[in-house]
Amino acid sequence: MIRFVVILAALGFVRASIPAEVPADHFQVKVRPLLEEYCLKCHNPTKAKGGINLAAFTNVVSVYREPEVWQKVLAKVQANEMPPEGKPQPTDTQRSALTNWVHQSLQDLEEGRFAADPGRVLIHRLSKTEYNCTIRDLLGVDSNPADNFPTEGGGGGGFDNNADTLFIPPILMERYLAAATTLVEQVPKERIFFTKKNWFESERAAAKRILAHFGMRGFRRPLEPGELDRLMLIYDRTREKKRDFAAGVKAALTGILVSPNFLFRVETDQERDGAYRVSDYELASRLSYFLWSSMPDEELFRWAGANQLHEPKMLEQQVARMIRDPKSRVFTESFASQWLRVRELRTAAQPDPNRFPNFTPALRDAMYREVVDFFDSVLREDASLLGLLSADYTFVNSSLAKLYGIDGVEGEQFRRVKLADDKRGGLLGMAAVLTLTSYPQRTSPVLRGKWVLEEILGTPPPPPPPLVKSLPPDDSPVDGLTLRQQLEKHRAQPECAACHVRMDPLGFGLENFDPIGAWRARIGNQPVDASGVLPDGEKFEGPAQLKKVLLGRKEEFIRNLTRKMLAFALGRGLEYYDTPAVNRITKALASHDYRSSVLISQIVQSFPFEYRRNAPVLQSAKN
Repeated sequence: MIRFVVILAALGFVRASIPAEVPADHFQVKVRPLLEEYCLKCHNPTKAKGGINLAAFTNVVSVYREPEVWQKVLAKVQANEMPPEGKPQPTDTQRSALTNWVHQSLQDLEEGRFAADPGRVLIHRLSKTEYNCTIRDLLGVDSNPADNFPTEGGGGGGFDNNADTLFIPPILMERYLAAATTLVEQVPKERIFFTKKNWFESERAAAKRILAHFGMRGFRRPLEPGELDRLMLIYDRTREKKRDFAAGVKAALTGILVSPNFLFRVETDQERDGAYRVSDYELASRLSYFLWSSMPDEELFRWAGANQLHEPKMLEQQVARMIRDPKSRVFTESFASQWLRVRELRTAAQPDPNRFPNFTPALRDAMYREVVDFFDSVLREDASLLGLLSADYTFVNSSLAKLYGIDGVEGEQFRRVKLADDKRGGLLGMAAVLTLTSYPQRTSPVLRGKWVLEEILGTPPPPPPPLVKSLPPDDSPVDGLTLRQQLEKHRAQPECAACHVRMDPLGFGLENFDPIGAWRARIGNQPVDASGVLPDGEKFEGPAQLKKVLLGRKEEFIRNLTRKMLAFALGRGLEYYDTPAVNRITKALASHDYRSSVLISQIVQSFPFEYRRNAPVLQSAKN
């Protein structure tokens, strides 16, 4: 049993993490009583005034997990704005104790004064996308065998490359073996047999060279002593059955494709305590699976072998090269479609076919393609990431151009077009987003506002209370009230107000777009009211002004995008000890005009991306 537990831990089936050292937790002693006396009556799960629920914070680590909330708390308390006038006030000593504790805790988090932690140790199984791309680059086969593997779900960070959700159900092992057996028969012969027996080399020597080549690339590192011998043993046993040279090589190649060293991205522990830099071969894999969802190419292998890949200038050069490579398209599609959730367009969005007969599968695919092409252009052109909100161009084909009212676009080929005004430019005006955040027969200011809070600003509202009465399925008036008026009535309820006052105005700003993203000036016989008033009193009207509002909160947008992309790059959800890395990346972006290349370069040179620590020793394994 002990050996079984150790094996499971080594393969990542047992998840264990070493908690980072944190300051003595005085939260319960010094902070919690002040919150209960002066704050929780208004900032609790029921009221959550200003969208802030302080009841959820129970210790210092919970504070570290949401520093943005506590930065707001610190500012309000220091300015004597909280508690508000007319409410019980803390003494000067109490106020000072609270602000000093919060300030010190945030500073500790900012500077990483507790032990620097590069994150949990994970054995990362190749996702379906990563498996297909790796097979393509290793064997030159475009058959996408992983399409027949079991469905994968998104984990922490919301991405399907998250190691926590990449399980190994029994049926998957069967699929791996079936896929490997089929693949070795599909590989072009010249791809496998690049060397043959000659006057100076036997068939066995030729087989050894072939297997050393594919073993090193399949395992994404130099083979360890004994690994090549085990592959040759497969070759020898196959030949003993009087089968030919090719059969022996293919049998051993099949062994490579079902090896844990191929199916998992394994990193080796070093004999040291604390954090340490990963090897250059491991860094090459981290880099290639981040930007290509695939194995390293020959250039990455070469610089890793020279132990120069980790050098900052080399990393910058490789990032620039890899983004230019067509293989980076899988990164832009996988990241953008999951971050913005437009991947769900193909399954979750079902506009009423009677009301929207022009919503065809072809139009749906065009909507999806627009988002990917647009995000891809921002990365390849090293444009400002703020352009994701305010660009004056997009990508359309004829069907999407017709929906948008853009003339002069013929055929199904996508092309870049400059937009005539500032109503639609950027992500908020894209039909994929607008359709995804609508109901079959009507728009949903709530869903659209929630999407902006979650995916753009990174400030999601809490779940709705149970037994909330739903609104009608279409936008027809009810009892003489428009949909907007019904929402306003709903928002007047105390248990609903705290969240809806943040969500609804953002969604109202997009009401000029119908449920599939076409522009409209009227809803029925009423003019569209696309005005909104934010909790701080700021007013706006329509999508153009809404985008200006969001650009005014660019720090929140950039921080959220940074967190999302770092989580994607690491293949895990972020933790509080990742905050210093996020802070450094966002500061670098602000000083370099928010260029996309800076975001990616800073991520690959960040502490959690370049470093690791050993897996913890399980207590059950010790005993």
